[in-house]
Amino acid sequence: MNRPIILITGSTDGIGKATARDLVSRGAQVIIHGRNKQKGNRVQKELGEITGNALPDLLIADFSIQDQVRQMAEDITSRYSRLDVLINNAGTYEKERHLTPDGVEKTFAVNYLAPFFLTRLLLPLLKKNTSSRIVMVASSAHEDVDRIEWDNLPAQDHYDPWGAYALSKFADIMFTYTIARAIKGTGVTANCLHPGVTDTKLLRSAFPGYPAISPEEGARTSVYLATSPEVESTSGRYFDNRKQVRSSALTYDREIQERLWKLAEDLTG
Repeated sequence: MNRPIILITGSTDGIGKATARDLVSRGAQVIIHGRNKQKGNRVQKELGEITGNALPDLLIADFSIQDQVRQMAEDITSRYSRLDVLINNAGTYEKERHLTPDGVEKTFAVNYLAPFFLTRLLLPLLKKNTSSRIVMVASSAHEDVDRIEWDNLPAQDHYDPWGAYALSKFADIMFTYTIARAIKGTGVTANCLHPGVTDTKLLRSAFPGYPAISPEEGARTSVYLATSPEVESTSGRYFDNRKQVRSSALTYDREIQERLWKLAEDLTG
């Protein structure tokens, strides 16, 4: 790749910020995203100091609001003639149930619907390069999903914080497998990963004091899937510690994959 253009969602903190720092240091043209403009501007300056070049592009969007996801995709499409890598990294862990303006439980909306929607909207741009990559930051939390309470989606009236988080990451993996089949032959690949239990704001909020690796270590598999020639033609796979592994047996259920995809299509229009 010759100076790839890489969009990293949720890149003003934690794993996303560490991913951006690593990729900028490798010479990539990075587009960062966050919800807070002041925080985003600080990260812009930090990243600009690494190379001494112009500041990376910054996009502000709240992923719990679908109109803002749509606007972000339109902004990217109007500014760029191609997109080489999309890293869907943004995520949330909500201790209490919150509904988005679209009537969806916030964890499900931010962690699953937003990357689903953004990826679908940016797919034409990704297809302009015959070797583009989609990278989904999932989690081993998906292993705790042994069934889906379809009647409880999307508002999740019966709310469990960990269950909602695990379900959203389970859905991310299934989306990866489904879209990888849909884009087969286009040159675009899609893979997902478990970054490791990482010391981030999300983890400290959910499980304070839990043993964790650094954000820099947590970013390694994202960077690997975004840049390594070893996985240039690999698609529809799940990675942990830069190695291809099997996700839970239930994630390979085609009927559930298709049902989650249809649900996301209906909820995002």
